[in-house]
Amino acid sequence: MVVELSRQEARRIAVRAQLLDAHRPADLFDLVDRLTFLQYDQTAAVAPSADLVAWSRLGSSYRPSELAEGLADRTYVELRGMIRPMDDIPLFRAEMAAHQAPDSQFGHPSAQHWVDANDKFRTDILDILDVDGPVPQASIPDTAQVPWGSSGWNNNRNVGMMLECLIVRGEVAVADRDGRERMFDLARRVYPDDVVPEPEASRTRAERLLRSLGLARKSEAGEPAVVEGVRGKWRVDPAFLGGGFEGRTALLSPLDRLIFDRKRMVDLFEFDYNLEMYKPAAQRRWGYFALPILSGDRLIGKLDATTDRKQGVLRVDAIHFDEPVTRATAAAVDREIEDLARWLHVGLDRPLIA
Repeated sequence: MVVELSRQEARRIAVRAQLLDAHRPADLFDLVDRLTFLQYDQTAAVAPSADLVAWSRLGSSYRPSELAEGLADRTYVELRGMIRPMDDIPLFRAEMAAHQAPDSQFGHPSAQHWVDANDKFRTDILDILDVDGPVPQASIPDTAQVPWGSSGWNNNRNVGMMLECLIVRGEVAVADRDGRERMFDLARRVYPDDVVPEPEASRTRAERLLRSLGLARKSEAGEPAVVEGVRGKWRVDPAFLGGGFEGRTALLSPLDRLIFDRKRMVDLFEFDYNLEMYKPAAQRRWGYFALPILSGDRLIGKLDATTDRKQGVLRVDAIHFDEPVTRATAAAVDREIEDLARWLHVGLDRPLIA
């Protein structure tokens, strides 16, 4: 049986799944566990994306030090740019081990061939980590026999590329960070020993990912669904079918998973948005790191703001509403801006709009 959803029902499922309705998660661990991961990104025009995602759900009671402490004590671990619960790592170990096979295909089409051609380089790195780990990338010499070649900026960045390959293969792990610098160690000293075999692990990963999204196009979990007015087939987590919806106002990171898949965002929310930090200033419509504004089950605008740490203020340059909003909605957006500044421990440099 195919589940038939209206656009509004689909949006509300997506919002609830991403913990952006009125029922906030209990704490940071609950949040990371239910979202399955937070994306690590160093851009901090307002605040680092992982912290913004946590604040959007938990509010100003969230302390960024909680995430740092959780990474340090290995409640969480960084895997390929995603901060995940350490308890989830057994779901990836069988896949990692499979990528150690000579005929494995992972990442770049030539990655396995390049690792095989640099076996001494690989063992050199593992030997260094065994004796000295955890260490930063800068402490690892380049002993590659065959340089990494690509058409892009990774040309000859041999140490970094080998570390990434060994992370995929489950031989190396990010043990911690020293500021923004990753510290690498042998995976066996970072990850738990437990391994969930495939295909059980693949099935569980798919179920957890769909639970975090509510509905998605490419999934092997859930039930088949269609969304009124939207082409294509979907899969929906049945846990989100039925029940009420109580929305709220939230300011989102540009990398928030509610809007990360831009096609899904347009199909469900009919929202026009792109991250413009890579555009020349004159070509930006909404700002360098504009935060999408969620109101209930609709995305209604963008907040152009920057944290000026030297001056100790959250500088609000503009609020771009897509359509006129009510006084109550504008006031709710104001409260979120105030809460953002309070969480950042800075002032506001302009009057509120309401």
